[in-house]
Amino acid sequence: MNTRDWPIRAKLTALVVGPVTGLLALWIFATTLTFGPALDLLAARTLLYDLGRPGESVVAELQRERRLSVVQLAGDTALPALAEQRTRTDQAVAELRRRVDGEKLRDAADDLLDTRLDQLVSALDALPAGRGFIDSRKVDRAGAVGLYSGMIGSAFQAFSGMATLPDAELNREALALTGLGRSRELLGQADALLAGAVTAGRYAEGEQEQLVRTIENQRFLAENAVADLPPAERAGYQRLTEGEAFVRLRALQDTLVRARDLPAGLDVRAWETSYASVSQGLRDFELRGADTLAERSVPMAVRILVRLAAAGVLGLLAIVVCVLVALRVGRSLDRRLTGVRTAALEMAEHRLPDVVARLRRGEEVDVAREAPELDHGGDEIGQVGRAFNEVRRTAVQAAVDEVTLRRGLNEVFLNIARRSQGLVHRQLALLDRLERRTEDPDELAGLFQVDHLATRLRRHAEDLVILAGAAPGRGWRNPVAAVDVVRGAISEVESYDRVDVGEVQPAGVLGRAVGDVIHLLAELIENATVFSPPGTRVDVTGRSVPGGYTIEITDRGLGMSPTALAEANRKLSRAPEFDPADSARLGHFVVARLAARHGVRVDLRPAVPGGTTAVVLVPSDLITDEPALGPAADGATGPDDRRMAKVTRLATVPRTRPARPGRDRPESAVLPLPAGRTSSVETPADGDGLPRRVRRRGPVARPRPVAVDNPAYRTPEEARRAMSALQAGTARGRRDGARRAAEPSPPEPPAAPDHRTATERDA
Repeated sequence: MNTRDWPIRAKLTALVVGPVTGLLALWIFATTLTFGPALDLLAARTLLYDLGRPGESVVAELQRERRLSVVQLAGDTALPALAEQRTRTDQAVAELRRRVDGEKLRDAADDLLDTRLDQLVSALDALPAGRGFIDSRKVDRAGAVGLYSGMIGSAFQAFSGMATLPDAELNREALALTGLGRSRELLGQADALLAGAVTAGRYAEGEQEQLVRTIENQRFLAENAVADLPPAERAGYQRLTEGEAFVRLRALQDTLVRARDLPAGLDVRAWETSYASVSQGLRDFELRGADTLAERSVPMAVRILVRLAAAGVLGLLAIVVCVLVALRVGRSLDRRLTGVRTAALEMAEHRLPDVVARLRRGEEVDVAREAPELDHGGDEIGQVGRAFNEVRRTAVQAAVDEVTLRRGLNEVFLNIARRSQGLVHRQLALLDRLERRTEDPDELAGLFQVDHLATRLRRHAEDLVILAGAAPGRGWRNPVAAVDVVRGAISEVESYDRVDVGEVQPAGVLGRAVGDVIHLLAELIENATVFSPPGTRVDVTGRSVPGGYTIEITDRGLGMSPTALAEANRKLSRAPEFDPADSARLGHFVVARLAARHGVRVDLRPAVPGGTTAVVLVPSDLITDEPALGPAADGATGPDDRRMAKVTRLATVPRTRPARPGRDRPESAVLPLPAGRTSSVETPADGDGLPRRVRRRGPVARPRPVAVDNPAYRTPEEARRAMSALQAGTARGRRDGARRAAEPSPPEPPAAPDHRTATERDA
């Protein structure tokens, strides 16, 4: 049994209850051990008068009925005396049944006696059926003797069950009287066998041997029973055996034992007279002995009860004293220990959290005032209290130091992040100028790769700003189309070429939330690419829903267990404090911070048939109509638009939206030029007014392999270069279209030679 988590009051109670319970149990055991024998002695009279006397009467009547039944079976006619005897037997059995069914006898009897009483009642239930067999002569004389002897034997077993007195001398005397009764029963069996043989004029088969065994067993039982009687009772029995009737009966028994057949000169009258006298004498001797036992048991029980009362009072007084002392000491210990516990809980649950909260708010904290000295005495409990005082002061001081350290750590994060942000922004500006001046596709593709790495560096620098608890600072003044937000997020992911943009319904995101939403989506998309096999695709879709705009990011990875999903959703649903020990889920922490800043809801769900779907719900107060594209857009030539063009240049799939009038690309978007020249032609590729530049190969183009009908395999690097070139043209076309809307277009410089293969151009 584990008692470590028990309350202190329960432990003290256990310390008190244990010894007291043991003492009480010992007192109860001693009382019961003494009280039980006293009750048994008092119950001896009940057993004698409610079972002994009625049972002895039933035995006597059954013995007489047995003798008459054997005589009737030995003769040819029914005996009127048998019918009268059966009536007397039934009356005795009825009286015994009434006593056995009474509560008084059952309460005084133990389990063994209860069982034997039930056996006796069951044996007596067979008496009517046995009488029927006798009347119809379906049994012989030996069967009749066995029938009645079995019922009488059940009665003597019940008498033996009464002999459970606590005093050894009384119990031995009771067993001796029961043994004398059994010997008298064997004498009755011998009388019944002899009466049947005399009536029939001869022994039946086996009757002579049975008669001899019965006489020998009767003498053996009588001898053993008399040996256990007290000296006075033994002398009385000796005088009984020296009587004339007993001597004559013993002589007749000897004659029967020596003769093989029924003696011709047997004095039957002398046998009957001697048997009746001896049987009655033995019965009276037994009854007197039983009465003496009952009378002797009462004073003995009274003496036991007196001793029991004295011992019980003294024991109860000792228990009360122990309980009072234990309660007094236990209450004192409980009060003092409870005081220490209350002080500890007050410090752990209220004072220390309050100190930490005040420190985080920048308030000053007095350690001595927050951890006052408490006096708990001079014993071991007082020593624990003083040690706890030291612990409290140390804990408060540690909290002050920890908050100061965390504040300094956040400042370090923020300082490093701001420096990194400044460098990355300068790097992006430099790359932007280089990209505008570069026409060579290979160099431009390399610059785009560096631009992509810088964009990812900017996102990681913003992670440090978010960890420090500050705002990243990247934002837009004007709304941005949802599809461009998605493309901007994809451009900040390493494996952007594995991301497919599905249907993105038209919508706009307010400029103040664009940067954080792009960062949030980039973290989720990068998780989807990292935790899914390299050969699988990641799908991104968006649609308007009641209450906002939903963007779903689905990967085809192994997915997450229900427990991991629940834990991740719990973290994403709130903005927790940054824990450096939980660096394995740093992206979830950043997403939770960004989502909490704008009220965005992020939920991870199992995907079908496999993988994970991240559902991002942008609230309706951040959603507006999709901004117009082309010259008609307000501020189309501002820095926000140029910045959006930069972050969307690496999208691998053009945005998908329903066809609109004036925005479908015409089939003549690309105009052919004469062969052998390198030129670029700007034509309206989309209805948004942005031109598309198409390169043509001239005579000075560098050699390139001949295109084949079947597409050739391209490495990821070649695919990135091809897509980078495509995005560069799109960005340049947007800028030039906006510039033409404001002023006349300057002459287009000649395009750089196109060094891509035919397969790359087709892409």
